[in-house]
Amino acid sequence: MSTPSRVSVKGSGPLLALLAFGQFISAIDYNIVYVALPEIGRAVGFDAHSLQWVISAYAVAFGGFLLLGGRAADLLGQRRMFTVALTLYGLSSLVGGLATQPGVLVAARAVQGLGGALLLPATLSLIATSFHEGPARNRALAIWGGAGAVGLALGSLLGGILTEYLGWEAVFYVNVPLALGAAAAAFAVIPADPARERGRGFDLGGGLTATAGFTAVVFGVVQGPEEGWTSPQTLVSLLVGLALVGVFLAVEARTPHPLMPLRLLRNRSLVAAMGITFVFMGTFGAQYYFFTVYLQNVHGYGAMATGLAFLPSALTGMVGTQVSEWLLGRTGVRTTILTGLLLGAGGMTALALALSETGGYASLLPGIVLLSLGQGLSWTAMFAAAGTGVDARHQGIASAMASTTQQIGGAVGLAVLVAVAGASADATSGPALVPGLRTAGLTAAALTLLGVATALTLRRPPTPAIAHAAPTDDARPARERASHSPARQED
Repeated sequence: MSTPSRVSVKGSGPLLALLAFGQFISAIDYNIVYVALPEIGRAVGFDAHSLQWVISAYAVAFGGFLLLGGRAADLLGQRRMFTVALTLYGLSSLVGGLATQPGVLVAARAVQGLGGALLLPATLSLIATSFHEGPARNRALAIWGGAGAVGLALGSLLGGILTEYLGWEAVFYVNVPLALGAAAAAFAVIPADPARERGRGFDLGGGLTATAGFTAVVFGVVQGPEEGWTSPQTLVSLLVGLALVGVFLAVEARTPHPLMPLRLLRNRSLVAAMGITFVFMGTFGAQYYFFTVYLQNVHGYGAMATGLAFLPSALTGMVGTQVSEWLLGRTGVRTTILTGLLLGAGGMTALALALSETGGYASLLPGIVLLSLGQGLSWTAMFAAAGTGVDARHQGIASAMASTTQQIGGAVGLAVLVAVAGASADATSGPALVPGLRTAGLTAAALTLLGVATALTLRRPPTPAIAHAAPTDDARPARERASHSPARQED
């Protein structure tokens, strides 16, 4: 069924600004918590084993609820889920700042993860349905990704400043006015969701099995390095999770209104994007953890110094997202992703080789710049690939599929690389960590080549004559165009 235009070309600027701001908020929280971890552990009473759950609780909830969040955006409304997500994010941040017990803080982080799982697919589907596939959407994704890079830069810096002068609680409190303010602004900037389309069910069985299954898988992967891969807790979690994912796929094959229509897996671009996001987060994403360990545990950086050390990385990543838009318009998704992944692999190699017990920060900069530039190039392009050829009604679930593999890849990659680092290190702190960190960096660079191989399966871009035949009404929603266009790849 055809739906009215969500935004006009004139009105697309405020919409994109708000969506970019939502990504900015999420990115701030990612780095701001990393640099505050040591202080959080001391103040709240975490031990060395349980402190990881300040990060992992977010990852488990985020990865487990993404598919549900994507389908909710498609069925219940993108504006509605955008505002619910930000409200959850703001309120859970408040609870996190007030927490005095580890369990309360971990629970608050899990609710933040739920908010993130609702926010990301709603944001990406709003971009996909409001900007024409091609240059306009690429530009929107570049601005969205650039806002995330700015958030990473400010997150690391703010984390250091706030922790140093106001205490660890401030890294949570800062999210409260930002998230609740953005939620309120959505009612003025994003037009109301259209009436729910009749005949589209929610697939409760699929939602329950997918959420439980992916949550259990991520939980097992996170627990593996600490509890041991053969421990009963890890094995039961992984086996139960995989079994539930199998049940989920069986449910999806039979239900008339699936949570994740299996025909989407016939879309080559989406499937490739899922593989790329898995490898990307498991390699690029793990570098934040290892870089923090190197700076703080090897060279004794405090929160402020660590925040400043992250600044070149995040700013270069922002440049990378803008270069990505330029490359996407001239070479297409395939070449842009390949360029980003290869640059990132080179950066990881250079950074790993520069790690030393006595070396200065300047020696790390060439690797940091290459890694971060590749990260920015890949980030925009892989989400452009995820939305290519997907019908407007399924943009939310398609973005959630790519984001789910991203989160699981992050958990798997970090677990594997932590194990590699531990096997090669002579101690758990101090300069003796360097050999293990170096081996983990080189391993991540090698694993990035799996993403390169996956990117080679993407279709080559169309000829210039076809590429320039697209209409120029940049902000006309994709779902409106779908009623006048040939069948999409997954239909």
